[in-house]
Amino acid sequence: MKTSLTRRLLLGSVTALGLMFQVAQPAAAAETASVFVQKLGDKLVTIVNSPLTPEQKKEKVLPILQSDVDVDAIAKFCLGRYWRVATPEQQAEYLKLFRQVLVNTISDKLGAYRGVSFTIGATTQSGEEQAVATVLHRPQQPDANMQWIISQSSGMPKVVDVVGEGASLRLTQQQDYSSYIQQKGGKVEALINGLKHQIERHAAPKND
Repeated sequence: MKTSLTRRLLLGSVTALGLMFQVAQPAAAAETASVFVQKLGDKLVTIVNSPLTPEQKKEKVLPILQSDVDVDAIAKFCLGRYWRVATPEQQAEYLKLFRQVLVNTISDKLGAYRGVSFTIGATTQSGEEQAVATVLHRPQQPDANMQWIISQSSGMPKVVDVVGEGASLRLTQQQDYSSYIQQKGGKVEALINGLKHQIERHAAPKND
């Protein structure tokens, strides 16, 4: 089973401050979102460009995910309407598996990039969230245009989506998950089992 959110999320690395700001404060909110993305990007670029091993990079990225990315909000969005029909036990297990798949995918991708940099563009309002435009520069590859969607619904700024070349990663993943569940008779447990299998395959020894 393909899990495109985690795979595509790393194209930007490897995920909206407006909710907690009043309409009378747009300039301050935009500046805060931009500064947040600048600091987050700096941290990710430092790790990606470092000579650390993939496992060491994974250890460095994990606390960033926990502090700067609202993984649970992304996971719930991706499950869409099936979140409401899942049992509390299924919800808890799904969230745990989603986090692990995300970390695995990010750690796999980190070694593929070196010498990257990025620039910050304009910040625009996107409903109750904010979109910060960035351009990712990669050696011998075309620049990648991205928007980081930032929310402060949790009380502090966090990434809740990345829009790459016009495609929302969380919306694309929601469509993928919905299609997969429908193919499996509308059972949330089928997706949970699919995520388990993906994690098991990731942990299996790789043949040289």
